[in-house]
Amino acid sequence: MASADLTVMGAGVWGLSVAVACARRGAHVRVIDPAGPAAGASGGVVGALAPHVPEQWNDKKAFQLEALLMAEEFWADIARLSGEDPGYARSGRLQPLADAEAVARAEARAEGAAGLWRGAAEWRVIAAEGLDAWSPGSPTGRLVHDTLSARLHPRRATKALARAFEVQGGEVEREGLPEGPVVWATGVAGLEELSAQAGKTVGNGVKGQAALLRPKEFDARARPQLFVDGLHVIPHADGTVGIGSTSERDYADGAATDDQLDALVARARRICPPLEDADLVERWAGLRPRAKSRAPMLGAHPFRANAYIANGGFKIGFGLAPLVGEVMADLVLEGRDRIPAAFQPEASL
Repeated sequence: MASADLTVMGAGVWGLSVAVACARRGAHVRVIDPAGPAAGASGGVVGALAPHVPEQWNDKKAFQLEALLMAEEFWADIARLSGEDPGYARSGRLQPLADAEAVARAEARAEGAAGLWRGAAEWRVIAAEGLDAWSPGSPTGRLVHDTLSARLHPRRATKALARAFEVQGGEVEREGLPEGPVVWATGVAGLEELSAQAGKTVGNGVKGQAALLRPKEFDARARPQLFVDGLHVIPHADGTVGIGSTSERDYADGAATDDQLDALVARARRICPPLEDADLVERWAGLRPRAKSRAPMLGAHPFRANAYIANGGFKIGFGLAPLVGEVMADLVLEGRDRIPAAFQPEASL
C-alpha cells in the first residue's frame, strides 16, 4: 500500500468530510476508525440542518450560514460520487410563536435575516390559518417559516460520504498506524482524551435519544421540518419522520433508550396529527461531542505534533460539515488558516 499524505482518525461526518475534501485535492488519505463509518453520533436518525437565529451576528453564525449555503451542491455531489442518497433537501422549517412578545421578536429577526442572510433565504412570520394537518398549532395563530433549514438522514449521509471516499481511491480501515499529519475527528473519545491531556474538562458527551416514525397514510416527504418547544420533527426522503432529541448530561448507558424517549414520541404525536398512529420504526440513543466552549474545535492539536482536531460539532455537525472539510483541507494541505479564532482548540482550554 502506498504511503499516505495524511491520516484521519474517525469515520464520522466530520472525519469523512475532511477526508473527501483532501482526496479531491489529490492527497492520498487514510481513514482509521475501529467501529467503521457512522458508528457514533453520526449514525443518528434526526438530521436537522437548522440555522441559528439571525441576530447578534458572530463568526459562528457566519460560518454556519456559509456551510448551509454550500450544502445543496455538496450533498448532490456526494450522491453523484457514491451512488447513494444522503436524503438532503432544503425543505424549510415551521416554528409556532407562543405569545405577542415572541411574534414581535420573530418579526425583528425577519428584518435581520433580510440583511444577514444576503437574500439567500428568508425568515418570515406567517399565518397558521389555512395550513394543512402537518402544520403545528400556534397559540398566536402565527408561525416562523424559514427557507434556510434543510434535512438529511444522518446515517445514510455518513455512509454516502464513506462510499464517495472509496470511489476516490480511499478506504475506511478498522485498524492501522497513522501516517503523515493526523486529523483527530474522534468525537466524545477525543474530547475525553483532550481533557486528560489538559488536566481539566475540555468537553464531554451529551446523550441524545431519538426515534424514527412512519406515518401510515400521510406522505410527509416534501413537508417542512417542525421545531416546537425544543423538539425536532424531520420528514425524511424515505417516508420516515425523525423525532428528537433529548439532551442528557447524566446517564448510566449512553446507548440505551428509556421513558424519556417515550415522552418525546408522545409529544410528537400530540404536536403533529399525522403522527398520531404512525408506526415506531426505530429507537436510537448515542453520545454527541460537546466542547466546553460550545463552539466547534477546529485547528492545530495543542498536545500532539503534526496533528489537528476536528471535533465538538454538537447539534450542528452535519450542517457545518461541507465547510469543515474545506477549511481543514486548507489548513492541513496548504497551511492556510481561515478558521474563526473562537473555533481554535486553544479557545476550549
